Formats: sequence, C-alpha cells, structure tokens
Amino acid sequence: MPTMRKCGMSALAAMWLCASVSQSAAQGDTITDVGTTFTSLFSFGATNGEAPVGALVQATDGNFYGTTVEGGAMGDGTVFKITPSGTLTTLHNFDGTDGFSPEGALLQATNGNFYGTTAFGGANGKGTVFEITPNGTLTTLASFNGTDGEFPEAGLIQATDGNFYGTTSRGGANKLCPPRRTLTCGTVFKITPSGTVTTLASFGEEGGSVPFSPLIQAIDGNFYGTTPSTVFKITPSGTLTTLAFVSSSYAGLVQATDGNFYGTTEYGGNDACDGGCGTVFKVTPSGTLTTLLSFTSSANPVAALIQATDGNLYGTTGVGGANNDCGGSAPGPTGCGTAFKVTLSGTLTTLFSFDSTDGSGPEALIQAANGEFYGITDGGGASEACNSQSVVGCGTVFRLSLGLEPFVETQPGSGAAGAIVKNSGD
Repeated sequence: MPTMRKCGMSALAAMWLCASVSQSAAQGDTITDVGTTFTSLFSFGATNGEAPVGALVQATDGNFYGTTVEGGAMGDGTVFKITPSGTLTTLHNFDGTDGFSPEGALLQATNGNFYGTTAFGGANGKGTVFEITPNGTLTTLASFNGTDGEFPEAGLIQATDGNFYGTTSRGGANKLCPPRRTLTCGTVFKITPSGTVTTLASFGEEGGSVPFSPLIQAIDGNFYGTTPSTVFKITPSGTLTTLAFVSSSYAGLVQATDGNFYGTTEYGGNDACDGGCGTVFKVTPSGTLTTLLSFTSSANPVAALIQATDGNLYGTTGVGGANNDCGGSAPGPTGCGTAFKVTLSGTLTTLFSFDSTDGSGPEALIQAANGEFYGITDGGGASEACNSQSVVGCGTVFRLSLGLEPFVETQPGSGAAGAIVKNSGD
C-alpha cells in the first residue's frame, strides 16, 4: 500500500526557488549492527528532492540513479544521480506538464538511457512514461488518458523483445473495482522505445485489481506480478492468469535461482499488529502458495525482495525494529523500519534497525557490483526541511556492507541472442 507520504504527495507542490544542484553528503555516520556495517550516504533537503521511493539502479558508469516523489525546484519530484561515495546531482525537476510524482524505480535500457513513469501529470493529468539521458535531458514518451490506463505507480522493465512493460493502478476497460463499482481497475501495458502504448490486459475484480507493483520477466518469457489480492502471470500477447490469492501484496516479485517466485504482503500473518504484521511468501510457477514467515518485531514490508550473490533474499520492513518510536498508534511495532535477510526456507535475520536520524521507512534494496547493498528511505535523515505533520526528515540514501564479494553484473540482465551488454562500472 502506498504510504501516507506517497498518497499525499501532491500536497507539497510549493515552488522551491533552486536549480539543479550538485552537493556532497550531509553526513557519513557509520554504525555496526548484527555484523552489518551501515553508512548513511546522503540526506535529502526538499530543494534537492523529498521522499525517494522505489529502488536505486546502478548504471554502467558505476553511479546510482533514482527518483523522489516530491521536492525539487517545482515541488513535483526529481530524478537524481548519486555516486557510491554520496555526492548527489539533481538531473531533472518535474513541473507537472512533464509529469509529477515519479514513484517507480528507473530502468537503464540497452541504449544507455533511463526510463521511468510518473504517477500523475502529463498532457492528461493521468501519468506519463519518460526517457532521460545520463546528463538529464528528459523526453515524455507517452501521457496516459484513462482508457489506456492511468496512474502508473510502478517502474518499467525492458523485456527480451526490446519493448518496455509496466502496470497502471487505475484505468483500462473494466469498472468492477470496490468500493465503488464505477472505478476502473488498472492495466498491464507495453510501450515501444518510440512511445507507442498498447494495453495488454485490463484488470477486473475477479482476476485481481489495482496493481501497484512492477512486473518481472521470468525465465519462461512470461511476465509475473502482483495485485493487492493476487499473484498473476501474463503472456507477451496479453493472456492473464491468476496463479494464487494473497492479501495486501504491494511489492513486486523476484524469481530465485530455484525457479520459484518470492514476495511479501504488507499485512496478514502474525496478529501482533492490527491486521497482521506482514509475511514473506513463495509461489511456484504452477501456483502453489507457501507462507515462509510472519513478521512480529518488525512489520509492513512494502518493497520487493532481491536475491543476493549468497543465494539469500534481502528486503526491508517499513516499521519496527530495535530503535526509537517513529509514531503510530495501532497495535504492533512502531520503530522506523529494518533491513533483513531471509533464507529460501524462511529463516529471518534482522540486519539493521533504523532510528530516524539515519532514515525511516526504508524502500527496496539493490546489491551493487561491489557486493554491497544500497537503498533509500522515504523519510528521516539529517534535514529538518520536510518536518511537517507526522513526517520527519526528507529521506536518505544508505549503504549496507555485509562482506559479500564483488561481482560482474550485465546491463541488461537478459536479451535476445547477439544483443550487446555492458558490465556495471564499464
């Protein structure tokens, strides 16, 4: 489920009188917790962006790229670059006409440029798909109009056919979604590199609805994803199949080396939390669902898992952990969130507990080519520029070091025979 900050992102559309800037990390505190070395690389300060979401992407130049849903020169969000040592450069400030609130992760495509979506704005006010070069030149490829989808809240993937695929949380042909049956249920779409959008499927209540998460392309060539109530498969031609029923799944899937899919639910499982603290689950390609663990001392995982080079899964919870109270009155953990490791059999290890000064509400992790993990938090940090209502801090970029070895990662991760790939850091 989108956080309160994400749901209210358009509320901070105030004008910030600044241009794109480059600046060094505000702090570099290093803390060791449960064998994990944590380094805070950067704290956002509103003028350079606020509330980074999704995940970072490590580009072939070795730097990391991401988005903030708020802040920047116009208050409508930014695209940024950050070096491994923490120097941040704002590449683009959204102004509404070219979209606002870029919620999903960026993708570096085979041509070296980055592609992403904005949840709102554009020509029709219903979201966009954009392309941006590494030096910050942005092109709007498509503006959704409702019939072809609206509110693309997740990022894109580039499939083996060279096209991009994604989801919209509303729009499309069906009007069967609760609570009012007049609301459209979302879509799966394909967009060519030149910007031609094709709707592959429109969700309806029976097959799941309102997808907030990105797709993955599995080794069988099909696409897999989640809605808050289902795990689904869709073929490149648009045949949609429900594989399993889940509860409150707002994150994408990862296909592990065992061929199965792994994901999280924000709620459900242990009743120590109001509505349950959330779970990690496994789904086989044929649709057999297994709950691997239920969270208790931490809760509400809303970001996708990743499988690291050691074979284990890594992820984050939005609340809970060992440190101070980050607010909330419902029963259950109220800390600032955690980073965790879980084996494929379901053994959980909490790696780090956030304490607001180093971030709160951690988003998805990535493993960089140096073997270390990098991530963002959508709140917390050193800046007080964003302190309003219950939100404290503008968000952070951080690094977790677990001692895993460097590796070579190709960009893209897959492609047709004969396709050109690069290694991260080339």
